[in-house]
Amino acid sequence: MATTSATSPEKPMRQQMEEYINKLQDTIVGAFEKLDPTSPKFKRDSWVRPQGGTGRSCVFASQPDTTSFTNNGGVSSANSSQNTQETILEKAGVNISIVHGILPPAALKQMRSDHTSIPLPETTEGLPFFAAGISLVVHPRNPHAPTVHANYRYFEITERSPTLMKTGEEKDEPSDNPEPSSPKILAWWFGGGADLTPSYLYQEDAVHFHKTLRNACALHSSALHSAFKKWCDEYFYIPHRGETRGVGGIFFDDLNDGQHVRLPGSDLDPQSTRPKTPQEIFAFVTSLGDAFVPSYLPVLEKRHSIPYTPHQRRWQLLRRGRYVEFNLVYDRGTKFGLMTPGARIESILMSLPETARWEYMSEMDEGEEEKKLLEVLKVPVDWVNFMG
Repeated sequence: MATTSATSPEKPMRQQMEEYINKLQDTIVGAFEKLDPTSPKFKRDSWVRPQGGTGRSCVFASQPDTTSFTNNGGVSSANSSQNTQETILEKAGVNISIVHGILPPAALKQMRSDHTSIPLPETTEGLPFFAAGISLVVHPRNPHAPTVHANYRYFEITERSPTLMKTGEEKDEPSDNPEPSSPKILAWWFGGGADLTPSYLYQEDAVHFHKTLRNACALHSSALHSAFKKWCDEYFYIPHRGETRGVGGIFFDDLNDGQHVRLPGSDLDPQSTRPKTPQEIFAFVTSLGDAFVPSYLPVLEKRHSIPYTPHQRRWQLLRRGRYVEFNLVYDRGTKFGLMTPGARIESILMSLPETARWEYMSEMDEGEEEKKLLEVLKVPVDWVNFMG
């Protein structure tokens, strides 16, 4: 079992996760700014949640173009006929949040529905929670460069303190009690993943992205990647379109020391080495977080300067529309975030692209390259073993 040397078992997992996501955010934002040094820097926005907790949103947003398309894919605005690429990124956000408070009954009900394998207690009252995570979405300007998403998170549900049970409000411990007892943890788990969403399919990019994630998973167990790759294909499926959001990656949730419905074989095998303790799963999560830059930056570096046509830009905006549909209709994280008291709407909706397009009964001609993408969105591919 691989371990992360930087971690300290003496530190509470809350603290370890907070320290890690702060460092990872700086690493990822720094990598994008180094790739495009002449572009404006990410806007760094630190915030405080009134109900408890803090966060920092690092957001890049450029001025949208004024391209206007005709039904046959032509362009009607003169300034956009020139393929001028001012910045590599069009919209991007790399956000972290470390929050705590009380989950109301409605949010707990939603959580029980989404996390059926987690032993959440039945209660008609709210329960204290702690959550720390990093979430990022990158929408490049060039249609040949894929959108990417990743997030990694740690969650705790704890028992209600005596003060909370009496007053209905959480209060800080008295100052004359320098070592307050930690509340009993009723449930804990890690979740996360990363996935790639191209508008135009470059098979070698998908292979590189998936193999990088596979290699990170393999440091901790041979059972993880195939199970979580399959889960990703199922999770990022758009039922009303009959296609996946992109070419996938990995997705996992509810990962703790209990039996996991997605890993039944490894959990029943006494010789299984899949990570189970908080420290082991944290090491797994940090391996995946550290794999983000090498999985995606080489792809972006290759594709961001490829010339593109108005037809390709229009197709990109239509594909972005599918991205928006999934995020607003199906994504569990978006729905849960909007139900959480004190939700920071700007950060939750950061995942949406700066520009997208919907056409009523679109008559856009789909050429061979567009059809090539649609084929793999209908039938997911085993990219790690893809032979071309």
